[in-house]
Amino acid sequence: MNRFRRLRANKQIRRLVRETHLNKSDLIYPLFVIEGENIKNPVASMPGVYQYSIDKLDEILDEVEKSNIPGILIFGIPTHKDELATSAYDDNGITQRAIKYIKKNYPELLVIADVCLCEYTSHGHCGVVCGEKILNDETLPLLSKMAVSLAKSGADIIAPSDMMDGRVKVIRSSLDENGFIDTPVLSYSAKFASAYYSPFRDAAESAPSFGDRKTYQMDSANGLEALREIEDDISEGADMVMVKPALAYLDIIRAARDRFDLPIVAYNVSGEYSMVKAAAQLNWIDEKKIVMENLIAIKRAGADVIITYHALDAAKWLEEDE
Repeated sequence: MNRFRRLRANKQIRRLVRETHLNKSDLIYPLFVIEGENIKNPVASMPGVYQYSIDKLDEILDEVEKSNIPGILIFGIPTHKDELATSAYDDNGITQRAIKYIKKNYPELLVIADVCLCEYTSHGHCGVVCGEKILNDETLPLLSKMAVSLAKSGADIIAPSDMMDGRVKVIRSSLDENGFIDTPVLSYSAKFASAYYSPFRDAAESAPSFGDRKTYQMDSANGLEALREIEDDISEGADMVMVKPALAYLDIIRAARDRFDLPIVAYNVSGEYSMVKAAAQLNWIDEKKIVMENLIAIKRAGADVIITYHALDAAKWLEEDE
């Protein structure tokens, strides 16, 4: 008879033979920056998450820096929105100004800049719209302009999340042509049309005003297509690829890890976060244990990096358990 329990006998032995390890360096914290002054708006559907004006950023950035996680994923919320998302590629836009502030005052903090038009369009979709159709090729030049503008502002990594076909190629070309040859592209390659995004749309003020995003984000039933999307983005120049959401798509993370040798990023998204928070507030679950189990599951599936709203808590808990 095999005695598997010999290696579970006590905490020290369990640590010694543990196969999967979660570290602070694996985590990235998403951050929402809004125009205005003296603003720290709580996101009602995401307990513990806030929109910050630039003059209020020090509060959260100090916490991120002290946590020793490597960086943030930034989302900007502009005052002005229009059909062509002009605030997205305005060199003096809210996201650009926030990045400049962060890189000046927290130079060691890694800034990943999300590239998508949805927060900046009046209709809330991720591309140029004609009637109720989201136009692919007409959107690509705007995404390229946004990527270059964010890189000029100091973004360390450019992360297109729009799911337009061909966007990695044009963004990579535009970055190179403008002297940002060394700026990596993290592509949201397998981004599914998911119900788990609802709280994010509250935080980013980016809900579409009509229809949904199923014509450009992926069908949740399609795993093989996700691998084709990832392969295509790698061929176009992606340096890292992402699966989003994480927990409901662990099989996609695992398949990507087995097939590709680039860094795999997983986004533990807003709905996944909010469900845990809601259950914890009702004392139905042990928040720390659930969060750490979820994050370990994402790592075990094959993710190298996890973007998560739990990052600051997880960093604290990891330190407590050292």
